[in-house]
Amino acid sequence: MEEIIIKEVLTRKDLRDFIYIPAKVHRNEPDWLPPIYPDEWKLYNKNKNSAFKYTDAILYLAYRGKKPVGRIMGIINKRYNSIKEEKHGRFCFMECFEDREVVHALLSVVEKWAKENGMTKIVGPLGFSDKDPQGFQIEGFEYPQFITSPTNSPYLPRMMEWEGYIKEVDLVNYIIKMPKELPLIYSKVYVRTAKTDEFRIIEFQSKKEIEPYIVPVLELMNETFSEIYGFVPLNEKEKKDLAKRYLPILDPELIKVVASREEYIGFVVGMPDISAGIRAANGKFFPLGIFKILKEMKKSKKLMLLLGGIKKDYRGQGIDVMMAVKMYESALRRKMETIDSHLILETNSRMRAECERLDGQVVKRFRIYQKSLPDL
Repeated sequence: MEEIIIKEVLTRKDLRDFIYIPAKVHRNEPDWLPPIYPDEWKLYNKNKNSAFKYTDAILYLAYRGKKPVGRIMGIINKRYNSIKEEKHGRFCFMECFEDREVVHALLSVVEKWAKENGMTKIVGPLGFSDKDPQGFQIEGFEYPQFITSPTNSPYLPRMMEWEGYIKEVDLVNYIIKMPKELPLIYSKVYVRTAKTDEFRIIEFQSKKEIEPYIVPVLELMNETFSEIYGFVPLNEKEKKDLAKRYLPILDPELIKVVASREEYIGFVVGMPDISAGIRAANGKFFPLGIFKILKEMKKSKKLMLLLGGIKKDYRGQGIDVMMAVKMYESALRRKMETIDSHLILETNSRMRAECERLDGQVVKRFRIYQKSLPDL
């Protein structure tokens, strides 16, 4: 067997190899979910992804002979490390064929890079922030893959352990069958909260109506997500970039915002599961991919809960119930059959309790790993 060569990604051809390696690795898996390729080209572009301004990052490819057989990205998130007073490097976007030697070579080169830059620990898979796919899936491979989650093969977690990595934190994914009616407690809390004039819920019918709220909601996300593992606050440019990126596929009816008399205090963002559309489009928008994705958006019977938060001072006052009831009503009108919780930290007892109150079942588990880096 030819020896492994590790090469830094420096040219556009290198980057193309980096972006398309996953399609080669998973080519015999008909249910594999490709990324949205236009987003991939922006994600790794230092001129288009402002996260590069506060991170040190490096991309590597592994080759056997002339054939690319694996990839990995190393990140040092200086903003996050400063906030948390840590010296942690990250690895992310790792993909390779089932080859232990390639896994070892990829992890070793990123570990060495992180140590040379003064890091004492490496964690991952973890990207620029928690908005990137995080962790390796370790359970639930029999269930369909979904957008924004890892799509790794089952052998990678096993190989991580062989390389000395241990658990940092797990995330879980719930599936909830759409209830015929919400638990009685929801109705009682909703009626009590809605009777007051202290809070009002804002709903939308068009993307034009959403636009003035996007940046305020992202500001609210910065505040409410501050305690979440891996979250990095967005700056002004990042808020606008994120808004521009997701506006084309946002569904106005599945966005809810709650305001008090003075300010916005809560939000939840859902969307139909568009995985089948992305698969049909092979991850490409053009020339016809976007129409396939939008078609699936209208047909989908699964509601994906992407983001949500409530200001700390307003928690426990029924705001979550107000949003849940309105989201449920919207999903019911769309004849949706299941709710997907997206990824929830295993330690988020409040959110997990709400999923379980609705008889939600954990169907997938994802793991972020860690490894201490000895001094050079």
